[in-house]
Amino acid sequence: MKFRAIMGALCAAGLMCGAASAQAAESLSVLHWWTSGGESKAVGVLKDDMQKQGYVWKDFAVAGGAGAAAMTALKTQVISGNAPSAAQIKGPLIQEWAEQGVLVPIDSVTGDWKANLPPQIDKIIQADGHYVAAPFSVHRVNWVWINKAALDKVGAKPPTTWAEFFTVADKLKAAGIQPVAAGGQPWQDLTLWEDVVLSQGADFYKKAIVDLDQKTLTSQQMVGVFDTVRKIESYMDNGRTGRDWNLATAMVINGKAAMQFMGDWAKGEFANAGKQPGKDYICAPVPATEKAFTFNVDSFVFFQQKDQKAATPGQLALAKTIMTPAFQEQFSLYKGSIPVRLGVPMDRFDDCGKRAYADEQVAIKAGGYVPSLAHGMAQRDATAGAITDVVTKFMNSTQDSKSAVEALARAAKTK
Repeated sequence: MKFRAIMGALCAAGLMCGAASAQAAESLSVLHWWTSGGESKAVGVLKDDMQKQGYVWKDFAVAGGAGAAAMTALKTQVISGNAPSAAQIKGPLIQEWAEQGVLVPIDSVTGDWKANLPPQIDKIIQADGHYVAAPFSVHRVNWVWINKAALDKVGAKPPTTWAEFFTVADKLKAAGIQPVAAGGQPWQDLTLWEDVVLSQGADFYKKAIVDLDQKTLTSQQMVGVFDTVRKIESYMDNGRTGRDWNLATAMVINGKAAMQFMGDWAKGEFANAGKQPGKDYICAPVPATEKAFTFNVDSFVFFQQKDQKAATPGQLALAKTIMTPAFQEQFSLYKGSIPVRLGVPMDRFDDCGKRAYADEQVAIKAGGYVPSLAHGMAQRDATAGAITDVVTKFMNSTQDSKSAVEALARAAKTK
């Protein structure tokens, strides 16, 4: 009893317990869609860091690649007055939530962020001049993941042009190897399509996907994009409908297929399976996109909590932790990404990570650093959704490329 009395007096005097007890009392409800093996290990780093700081982590993981199910769950929570402390959101959707007046600024912990972020990303995580989101890492979307043994079997090298790609695919098919592993989900269809758009050049990509330029969208070059997508599709298996992306990655890992078009979160799956780049698999830029970099940046935004207009201590601590060099490094090592924070040492990263970082720096300087449409970075939901519907319809029907382009031009006008 005397011990309790002494501790109570010290706490009352502010000599002990103040910050610690406040932190221990705060729970952080965190909504995200990181549920695959590599992703779970990555988010576990943040969970452990926050628990060490005395906060209670309440995990709200919603399965489903690209986060469509998670966004539906988030809307339900916010409408019901039970918004999470933080939620995984990216791209223009950050601005949409900010416009609803439900986010809190985190400016007090962002002192060195502007100097340590690519300008294109620094802009995305702000609203009305205030930081409202903390970015985790940068994923490069325009990768092809290749089973090295399959490539060696047919005596081929990673293709750098579409002509080379189709030659390699034909050799694999003749050898009884499934050339392309894919999942038949809309966001995966759009990932492939935007890869092919990027292969036409960064300027073409920006005009088509960022500017939604009607002349570019209806060009003969865009018809060629759909033609190329159709040909790539012919090398996929018939069982792809509804397949999750990580199951397609597993096909490449296990040698059931040779190649997959997917962002570098796929690397986390290879690492989780104990595979090594250069030995077991190869990471190569999508043909004709070597000097470009389609970026996908995951961020946490911070929601107003009940009876709180400003960010809570836990929310600020979470934001600050996310942008520390140590966390940025360890998170990306598990996730397959590279740190969004510039200047983080790359010594511990594998060859794929080092190449991604080197290519990122080249793309930033050369104007080839562009936002991914398929992963919520380039357009708001309504426009992105309409374009996705066009691409998915095309890939799941016998529609011709010319009529697909006409539908694309109409979809781009969706607001």
